[in-house]
Amino acid sequence: MSLFRGEPKRRRLRSEDVSRAGTADEELVRALFDDHAGPLYGYVLRLTGDPGRAEDIVQETILRAWKNPIADRPVRAWLFTVARNLVVDQARARKSRPQETGDEALAILPADDELDKAVESWAIADALASLRPDHREVLLAVYYGGQSVKEASESLGIPPGTVKSRTYYALRALKLALEERGLAP
Repeated sequence: MSLFRGEPKRRRLRSEDVSRAGTADEELVRALFDDHAGPLYGYVLRLTGDPGRAEDIVQETILRAWKNPIADRPVRAWLFTVARNLVVDQARARKSRPQETGDEALAILPADDELDKAVESWAIADALASLRPDHREVLLAVYYGGQSVKEASESLGIPPGTVKSRTYYALRALKLALEERGLAP
């Protein structure tokens, strides 16, 4: 249910109407919702950053206004205070709950730097796979195999000048492939 869909406003909410909030007056609840849900939702969304949680909190706030007479207070200010308290209560409840995974599961996971290295290695391998085969084999020989231009020339069976030019163009293509993957500066 979206907070901004529904029927047009039927009537404006007055302070004396709120004193009846303890009764099952559907029209009163609709008026509360119509008059205050939009601004209240925006406020709670800024606090939580989560549209689903914001909608839940707005609905809970309107429900509490319906259950508790608030005639002697400004309605909107009271609603905003209740909503803020609900957000704070939810945040505290999340912090006080134990983690759902045990320490054993965390011990099995590799450290963050190991994960980063693995992801980076996969991305580089993917970028290398996207190169032309002749460029890839020159890069593998020169950079990963540690061969000199002369050694790569002999092992690949191509002239040294060709090794140099293929290396140059392969590095440019690799840089472009890595930039496409968000890995090169």
